[in-house]
Amino acid sequence: MSVWRDTIIAPEATVLSAVQCLDRTGAQICLVCDSDGRLVGTVTDGDVRRGLLKAVPLDSSVSGIMNRDPVVGAPGDPPGRLLEIMNTSLLRQIPVVDPHRRVVDLRFWNDLTRATRVRDNWVILMAGGQGNRLRPLTEDRPKPLLTVGHKPLLESTLEAFLLFGFRRFFISVNYKADMVKEHFGDGHRWGCEVSYLEEESQLGTAGALGLLAKRPSHPIIVMNGDVLTKVNFDMLLDFHRAQKVAATMCVREYEYTVPFGVIDIADHRIRGIAEKPTHRSFVNAGIYVLEPSALDQVPKGGRLDMTDLFGTLIASGRTTAAFPIWEYWIDVGRIDDFRQANVDYSKIFER
Repeated sequence: MSVWRDTIIAPEATVLSAVQCLDRTGAQICLVCDSDGRLVGTVTDGDVRRGLLKAVPLDSSVSGIMNRDPVVGAPGDPPGRLLEIMNTSLLRQIPVVDPHRRVVDLRFWNDLTRATRVRDNWVILMAGGQGNRLRPLTEDRPKPLLTVGHKPLLESTLEAFLLFGFRRFFISVNYKADMVKEHFGDGHRWGCEVSYLEEESQLGTAGALGLLAKRPSHPIIVMNGDVLTKVNFDMLLDFHRAQKVAATMCVREYEYTVPFGVIDIADHRIRGIAEKPTHRSFVNAGIYVLEPSALDQVPKGGRLDMTDLFGTLIASGRTTAAFPIWEYWIDVGRIDDFRQANVDYSKIFER
């Protein structure tokens, strides 16, 4: 996209001029530059909306609503670096400026993601649950579309995978399926391909895999739609390959304290007392890598949970592995978790 010159407006331009520029170019940003082409600020759709909420007049100077310290890239930054900056700052576009702050380009998320390495691995996002523990929030929308931070939870997940080069997605749907399908469509807004696995009834955390029309040719990543994480998917796939296993389960260390004194008893005799002991164990984190052959254990149209699939693989002599997650992770399954995720988002995903 080479429309960046059309997005330039002067500092003395009006807010109305910025609105017209945004509408005309479709770039979602105006570059506010001085007479020498130096970037002095940016104006986005969000800046305009915030200005309107503060009753800023449309005929006032755009300098009153612009971001005076925008995030920028350098001419030598490779696409991967620009994507990293944009993901960290939640940007869909980034100005590129020279050492004198003169604008030389404007790079867009969709263009950059198409320029990076594309993975052949499919991603299956499980989003068919009813979200009963999150009611009343899920009475009028499915759990994956609940807003965490500034966007639907599942959208953050999809964009995280895009950063690692994944382009082929399947989303399992059941409860309020039409809302999920309407939001994500065929994926073209994100420069990827999205298809749907439509569950006529609740099929558990793995049953929807039986709805895949054909067998994948590469390992697939399966992830619960209510998980928010910063896990490195490159490292996950590298680990899975190195282990040479049928399936890998991401696990998270969980710590809990028994609120009582725990009594160790043998033959009616007390052998010891541990006062409020703390126990640590690994729990299922809801993210998996499966070899294509592992899908042979998934019934067509039948209910199956992922833990049962792993149990079947183990019982049949197949090897499975655990990938410990030390990055940020939260299961947004309850009201308290939802609130915590919204608190964490600005700290973890907007740094």
